Amino acid sequence: MRTFLRALALLTPVLLALPASAADYPNRTVKLIVPFGAGGPADVYARFLAKYMSDETKQSFVVEDRPGAGSVIGTDAVAKSTPDGYTLLVMSNTHTVNETLLPKKPFQLMRDFVPVASINSSDLLMVVNPSVPAKSVKEFVDLAKKEPGKLNYASSGPGTPYHMAGELFKALSHTDIVHVPHKASGDARNSVISGTVQMMFDAVTTMSALAKGGQVRALATTGAKRNPLTPDLPTVAETVPGYEATIWLGVMAPKGTPKDVVDYLNKHINTVIANPEVKAAWLKQGAVPMSMTPDEFGAFLNKDIAKWANVIKTAHISVQ
Repeated sequence: MRTFLRALALLTPVLLALPASAADYPNRTVKLIVPFGAGGPADVYARFLAKYMSDETKQSFVVEDRPGAGSVIGTDAVAKSTPDGYTLLVMSNTHTVNETLLPKKPFQLMRDFVPVASINSSDLLMVVNPSVPAKSVKEFVDLAKKEPGKLNYASSGPGTPYHMAGELFKALSHTDIVHVPHKASGDARNSVISGTVQMMFDAVTTMSALAKGGQVRALATTGAKRNPLTPDLPTVAETVPGYEATIWLGVMAPKGTPKDVVDYLNKHINTVIANPEVKAAWLKQGAVPMSMTPDEFGAFLNKDIAKWANVIKTAHISVQ
C-alpha cells in the first residue's frame, strides 16, 4: 500500500501537468504568438482571427507580437511552451524557408510543432522609393545592372517572404542588389518610404494603400497572374520569366498538443475562414482564404519546405 501511495504521489504532478482535452477547451485565454512585428500581415490577420475566434468559441483569443531574428525568437518561445492549446503560433512561409536557411535554429518545424490550420495567402508588391529613377521592372533591372551593388532592398529579416522574394528576384534577373534586413516589416517599410532603402517586396494587403498614396511607387505584383486589386500593374514575371513569390499564413501548436484540441481549433478556424463577412473583407485586401485539415496543412508544409530548400540551394541563397 505504501508503495502504491508513493507511486501515486510521484505520478500526481505529472497527471496535473497533462494538457486538457477539448471537452473543457478553451476555459481561459488563448494566446496567438506572432513572431513578427506589429502592422505586418501576420499581425493584422492574427488580430482578425482572434476577434472572430473569440466570438466563435465564447472565449478570449489575444495576440502577442514577439518579433526578432527572422521569426526565430517568438517561434522558439512557442516551441518551449506547454502543449495545451493555450499558446499557438501564427506562422508563414518564413518558417518553411528557415528550415533550410537557418539550420542551427533551436527548433525544427515539423519535429517541434503540429499543424493546426492554414489561414490565407496573398501576393507581394514590388515597390521603390519615388526618388528611384525607375518606373518599371525593366528599368529597375537595367539600373541595377548599370550600378551593381549600389541598390538595396529591405526585408523584415532573414527567411521572411520579403527576403526570399528579393533573393529570387536577384537570382532570376541576374542583378546584384544588397539585402538590408530589419527587425519587423514596419521598420523595413519605413526605410523604403524615407528613401534609406530603395526597394522592397511587401504584402499587397499592407503596401497597396501606401502606393496609392504616393509614398512609394509600385512596379509590379509577384503572383502568377495580375492581382485583381491592381489590374493595371504587371507581374514581375512579365519581365523576369519564372518569377513568383507569395505570402501565406497558418497556425501551429507545440508538439504534444492533444489531437482533439487541434481538431477543435481547426474546425473553428475553418468556420471563421468560411464566414462570408470574413471572406469579403479579405478579398478586398487581396488575401485569399485557405482552408485545410491538419493533415492537409501538414502535407502543404512539407511540400513548401522542399520547394524552398531547392530554391535556396539552386540560387545559393544565404543569410548575410
